This record gives sequence, structure tokens and C-alpha cells, in this order.
Amino acid sequence: MAEPQRDTEDPTETNMTFSAGVFPASSSLTTKELQQNLKAVKQRDRPVRLLFEIPSTRIIEQTLSKYVVYAVVVMRSGSFDSHRLSVERRYSDFSRFHHTLLQEFNEELEEVVLPRKLLTGNFCPEIISERRLALQDYLAKLYATRCVRHSPHFPKFFTEQEQKRAHDLLRAGQFRLALEQLQTVLEIQEKLAPWQNPTLPVPTLCALAVCYRDLEKPEQAFAVAQKALPAARRYGLKDYRAALLELLVDLGYQLGRPVAQLQEELTVLRDAERGEVSSRSLKELVVQDFI
Repeated sequence: MAEPQRDTEDPTETNMTFSAGVFPASSSLTTKELQQNLKAVKQRDRPVRLLFEIPSTRIIEQTLSKYVVYAVVVMRSGSFDSHRLSVERRYSDFSRFHHTLLQEFNEELEEVVLPRKLLTGNFCPEIISERRLALQDYLAKLYATRCVRHSPHFPKFFTEQEQKRAHDLLRAGQFRLALEQLQTVLEIQEKLAPWQNPTLPVPTLCALAVCYRDLEKPEQAFAVAQKALPAARRYGLKDYRAALLELLVDLGYQLGRPVAQLQEELTVLRDAERGEVSSRSLKELVVQDFI
């Protein structure tokens, strides 16, 4: 049987090493200060891993259906993670996720088994508790499988529903509600960032910039657009890059920020990529996402 690939080659999980210059000259420090410095360095350099917890469930009853939802908490270890984010998923969401993964990683997942579907007893408290723990263990095993952890399917399971909900709200002009969903998505994406494509949060940051601007919060819109721009530059996201630059120039004038370099970059980009770079605004790009 194929063994799941483990963490030995993951750059986020290398052994801690110390080099000259980590600490100030020891002659000027007390033993207590040295111990505090060592503790700080260990805390900073501790390998980062994801932890998954399903602390609670609830039963949803609708006119024609009844089902259980599981609150999935995503945490990062190795550094202090003060914000425990959670999303709610049904068993059917886990099942679809597992089927998608098997299509690509069937051999690697031979020993990773999704808790089986039950025909009766699904709403019995003991069964719900047993399945809650089994699903929690299932996520831990998926994360321990390197190819899955680095797959784009992994973050989609934790964010796609919220992304779609946020963009539906954005298209309906409900920017404040969209903002709440997008902030959750961004925080989860940032927790997953060490194992994913660096462009993962760009669409989310762009949607946040649009929401902030329409809520007349130009400072926040400028800040998140600035955060999205480096990845759009580096990884060739030309349409996003042009739209972000256009937004930053506009907001920069409004806020009294220097925009000459941004304006020059936008002009050079459009001249160099004439006909290949969309002239659509950032909002026009964003509303087309997750339809």
C-alpha cells in the first residue's frame, strides 16, 4: 500500500537551528535574560502546523430536510494563534471533498478513510459525537498527507462556500455582510498560506478592497489593495494588477498619497500589454468571481 507522504521535506517544518548573532553578547545578560531570549527564539522558530478541531455540532431542521452541521475550527500551532476560526460543514460536504481528492490522489489516500455514511441513527447524540471525532481525525490525516496539504482542493474545502456567499452579497450591494465573510476567508487562507500558491488570497483581498471602497473606507481599501499588489505583480496576474493599480491611484489622490510611481507602472503595463490587459475596474473583475 502507498504510504501517505509526510512532512520531512516541508520548509515550514524544518528543525530549528541557531546561528551566530541570534543573541546579544552573553556577558551583558543575566541568566534569566538569556533564558527569556532562548524561549523567545524557540517560540519564533517553532515549526508551524495546522490543527483541526470539531468542538460542536448542531441539527438544522427545514421543511423538507434535516441534517447535522459540524463546526470545523482551523488553528496554527508553533506560534501563538489567538483567533480560532470556524466554518460549518455537513457530512455531504466532507463526502464530496473526499471524492474529489480520490480522483487525484487515490493511491496516497488508500489508508485515509472517510467515516461511513449511516442510513439510520444519524441524529442520535452518541452517533453525532462519534462522527464528530472521526471527522476531526480524518482532517488530521488529510493534512498529514503532503500532496493533499499542498493541493488547491484543501483550502477550497474550508473557504469556497464562504467565498460564494460573500460574492453573492457583494453583487447584491450588501458590502458590510460580504466583508464579514471575506475576512473569515482571508484569515483561513493566511493560516493555510505556507502550503499553498502565493496567489491564493489575491481574489479575496481584491473583493475586500471593493467592499471597503463602497463602504467609504478609503484607508482600509488602500491598505488591502497594497497587500494584494505584490503577488499580482510577481505571478503575472495582469488583469488584477492593472485594476489594483488603477484603484490605488484613484484612492491615493483621494487620500493625498504619492501616486506617481503607481501611475507610471500602470501606464507601462498597459503600453507593454496592449490588448492583453483588461480595462475592467477591480469591481467589475470581482463581481465575475465565484458565479
